[in-house]
Amino acid sequence: MLHNLSPFRSRRFARGLPYLASLCLILGLRATPAAPLGAPLADHVVVIGCDGMGSLAFTATNAPVMHRLMREGAWTLRARGVMPTSSSPNWASMIMGAGPEQHGVTSNDWETNKFEIAPTVTGPSGLFPTIFGALRAQRPTVQIVCVHDWDGFGRLLEPAAPNVLENVKGSPATAERAIQLIQERKPAFLFIHFDDVDHAGHEFGWKTPEYFAAVEMIDGLIGRVLASLDAVGIGKQTVVLVTADHGGVRKKHGGATMAEIEIPWILSGPGVRKDHQIQSSVNTYDTAPTLARIFGIQAPEAWIARAVREAFMAE
Repeated sequence: MLHNLSPFRSRRFARGLPYLASLCLILGLRATPAAPLGAPLADHVVVIGCDGMGSLAFTATNAPVMHRLMREGAWTLRARGVMPTSSSPNWASMIMGAGPEQHGVTSNDWETNKFEIAPTVTGPSGLFPTIFGALRAQRPTVQIVCVHDWDGFGRLLEPAAPNVLENVKGSPATAERAIQLIQERKPAFLFIHFDDVDHAGHEFGWKTPEYFAAVEMIDGLIGRVLASLDAVGIGKQTVVLVTADHGGVRKKHGGATMAEIEIPWILSGPGVRKDHQIQSSVNTYDTAPTLARIFGIQAPEAWIARAVREAFMAE
């Protein structure tokens, strides 16, 4: 079943202006006059997050689509998640530009009204500011779409920020819905969350044949998403980022091992260096300010992370 959770469609400006004004204040931005924006590096950004696909998922010969993106872009297999190496803290850190110490998402049990550590700041929806909210506040008219396979992802971002926020079960169905929305909307920002690699890790074990088969399946789905960008004529104007939340050991994750904390971070598209292995350290929370730089928007003052400047040609 598909669930469109966003109220930002038919009554966007009627209901959205108070939200945007409040969000601007929380983000440390001026609501009026508008904060000056930088020049975007690309017209479109697609983030593909692969749950459970730690760096251990990559071999020299597998995942041809992702290896092609590595050759065409800037990448590292030594990026790190945050502790604990669980899904919610890491997805939150990725889109919030900060760690659990700041945003307060410390476990998969977290809710806006159920937490152990209070966030340092909160916006209108009770959340630490995300890249979704920052983009909506500074570029109110752009199309923002999020399609997520794991139902827990949607609660981590401002529900009023995306035009479309949908939970679609199963990675193949998630890819199909994302492709449909690319065709219909050509979104400026598309976030796709795939969950089947994590399922394979928990059921069969990380680094098992079944796990690597799931990686190959996701690689093929990424190829289909990329082909759809070309089919609607926006492929060359799109920056694509492929990354993950964590890896795993045996049939679990959440611990303090390199197999659990090291994740891929692969960036490709206009303005990005080609066939470049990133040497500087990259943390998952560096993703949000990197996206802000690509969009040409200001990062919220509450974020502690920095853009991965080495990934770009002009740096």
